[in-house]
Amino acid sequence: MADALVKATVYIATSIDGFIARSDGNIDWLPHGGDGDAEDYGYAAFMKTVDALVMGRKTFEAVRSFGAWPYGKKPVVVLSSKKVDIPKELSRSVTALSGNVDAILGHLASNGVKHVYVDGGVTIQRFLKAGAIQRLIITRVPVLIGQGIPLFGGLDHDIRLTHVITRMYASGLVQSEYEVAAPKRRTTRKPRVSKAKKRAS
Repeated sequence: MADALVKATVYIATSIDGFIARSDGNIDWLPHGGDGDAEDYGYAAFMKTVDALVMGRKTFEAVRSFGAWPYGKKPVVVLSSKKVDIPKELSRSVTALSGNVDAILGHLASNGVKHVYVDGGVTIQRFLKAGAIQRLIITRVPVLIGQGIPLFGGLDHDIRLTHVITRMYASGLVQSEYEVAAPKRRTTRKPRVSKAKKRAS
């Protein structure tokens, strides 16, 4: 069971057809401001509640390619089984880890992290399967891109969500927030042992 001491939230944008990026990782379809649009869709307020971020290696590399590092000194954990190229200027805030979700959350908890922002398709799917996500904030961009990297993947079982609120913006973006229902724990019953003894005939 994922470490309950650490709350995990997904904050992400998707196309209407459910993709977070094109097949090659390109996100040129996302709005980039302009035309007087200063709306950040609640991102700054959300980031103030976050103690650390967890993302996959590909997401980390994509963020680095954008130019200025957007997370300041906030701790970032990059998940990868391969070596991660962390530049010297980020070495104090970025750490590379591998392992299962419980081990990662245990590491975060031991470092005082209480709320983590989970980013990247594969990483989000891993955390969802482990029952480690408590909240989803999904902003749908009014565009269809046909194919790409999906936000969600296959599941071993249904994951129930409770709708919290939906916000509509003048730009056409629609943001919905959900709470993820805690996975039901199966009660393991001890086998009953019959006290009745067979009588010898």
